[in-house]
Amino acid sequence: MKKLLPILVSITLVAIIAGIFISLAKEEKPIVVVTGNKEQKPLSIKLNKTNDPQCAMVIKELRNSAQVVAPDGRTWFFDDVGCMVLWLKNKPFKDKAKMWVYTLDTNRWIDAKKARYGVTDHTPMHYGFGAREKDINNTISFEEMKLRMYRGENLTNPKIRKKLLGI
Repeated sequence: MKKLLPILVSITLVAIIAGIFISLAKEEKPIVVVTGNKEQKPLSIKLNKTNDPQCAMVIKELRNSAQVVAPDGRTWFFDDVGCMVLWLKNKPFKDKAKMWVYTLDTNRWIDAKKARYGVTDHTPMHYGFGAREKDINNTISFEEMKLRMYRGENLTNPKIRKKLLGI
């Protein structure tokens, strides 16, 4: 029996390791980009299975999410509008891309350039720019939001955070 114990332990360990590798091989890979969106329409996001290419976070909810569609139909998804703006900044197709944001007020996809943005909203990456379809007090345009992201003037900046939130 003493001679069989090491053999049984070895077989058990090999079986466990093989099981881990098999389960990893069957696991779906995270979605980073979807191709074929020639109409440049907003696509459904597979929540908890789609990664933001800027921050690498998994997108867990539609709230505050965004999409960029290149002219060739490639579509990328973002957990935060700020991530979308930073990611797109140096892309060669940035001026021809279609951008979509999921609104906080109407809970639907709209053109990012037509949205209004709050500056103190709770967003996944803490930039603070939540998209809205309707203009309300203290919202800013897409161009203003983009400029503030480029300058680092968002809630991740302690000076801006203190100014806007009084903290």
